[in-house]
Amino acid sequence: MIKKIYVNGKDEVEFFKQLEERSGETDKKVSAVVNEIIDTVRKGGDAAVKAYTEKFDGKLPEYYEVPRDVINDALTEADPDFVNALLNSIENITDFHNRQKSRSFVNTKADGCILGQKVRGLDKVGLYVPGGTAAYPSSVLMNAIPAKIAGVKEIIMVTPPLKDGTPNKDILVAAGLCGVDRVFMSGGAQAIAALAYGTEEIPKVDKIVGPGNIYVATAKKLLYGVVDIDMVAGPSEILVMADETADPKFVAADLMSQAEHDKLASSILVTTSEKLADATIAEVERQMAYLERKDIIKYSLENYGAIIICNTKDEAVDMANRCAPEHLEVLFENPLEYVGRLDNAGSIFLGQYASEPLGDYYAGPNHVLPTSGTARFFSPLGVNSFEKRSSFIYYTEEALRQAKDDIVLVAEKEGLTAHANAIKVRFE
Repeated sequence: MIKKIYVNGKDEVEFFKQLEERSGETDKKVSAVVNEIIDTVRKGGDAAVKAYTEKFDGKLPEYYEVPRDVINDALTEADPDFVNALLNSIENITDFHNRQKSRSFVNTKADGCILGQKVRGLDKVGLYVPGGTAAYPSSVLMNAIPAKIAGVKEIIMVTPPLKDGTPNKDILVAAGLCGVDRVFMSGGAQAIAALAYGTEEIPKVDKIVGPGNIYVATAKKLLYGVVDIDMVAGPSEILVMADETADPKFVAADLMSQAEHDKLASSILVTTSEKLADATIAEVERQMAYLERKDIIKYSLENYGAIIICNTKDEAVDMANRCAPEHLEVLFENPLEYVGRLDNAGSIFLGQYASEPLGDYYAGPNHVLPTSGTARFFSPLGVNSFEKRSSFIYYTEEALRQAKDDIVLVAEKEGLTAHANAIKVRFE
């Protein structure tokens, strides 16, 4: 079961090294397969995409592009409670992300110069949504809503068919509610390549977002530069900081909520209370017995989970900042006191009732978060992920005359005489 580690400057360091090795470099065999798929799709277009779909999924889907009336029918036929749940989530996600919008600006100076910034949304964005048993309507919401708020003109969604060749109706419901423009039944690296290069039917996009398996993630990584991507996501992770006031039932449940994602997922409790540590272990064993994905949870906790026992809360805060987790829960007494000291985390959950799934589905902040310690320098997906900026400059003749000597001096220091000349000729 989940191991206990006492902070001593050695054991916790070894554990964090083990976590770093968990992600590692992209598998060379996977990269070779994905490179071949990318090259074939780039040359063969839709025919290549469909051939790979038939090869990997066993049959061609019912549709290549899902007709709009099929999406509308999915909405009409959906469980009303499910639709209402999604609508409530959409309201919260929209409200939060509306506050992230960047603004264009113009700065007019006294000498007549005009400087400014123009902000607008990307033209086309590709949204990858996993299918089958790993279908997440919530991911449609978290990716499509900020894109729409940013002003993206067209969202193209790709998603694998179910085994019978039909689309996942829950995914179509989410797509319909969020205003996704077009939906194609294709998955895997071939769908990523189609979005990056464009085919006869699938438009070339400016950015690809959304989760996927190792082949999807590798394709996104290899195509970065041809197209922008959201991030290269690693296994899911949660770190819970808790003291003696925390309820072990809550702690155990939240640790397992991430462990069930993937055998490589990491769930860590950092605590100052050994009593809580032991009670949490007992709760994990009790609750795991009735959870459907208990085999995945057990493997994840045994190999990549830990309970780290610290001497002080300050030590626990330092541990969290060092780990830079995707999800960070603070189950200390008076958790709001610690927000200012927590520098490295994708999303921070404060208090006993801010359980991590609240962020996955409902509260409003985005659930597409940096993993594998990259929260030290990456941020969650948001509206600005779908924006592009251009600056603009207008100078009068007199203003340039005042600045010309400085510009020419710096240009000549850099050996760029053509730069200097472009300024000089205007005053000869």
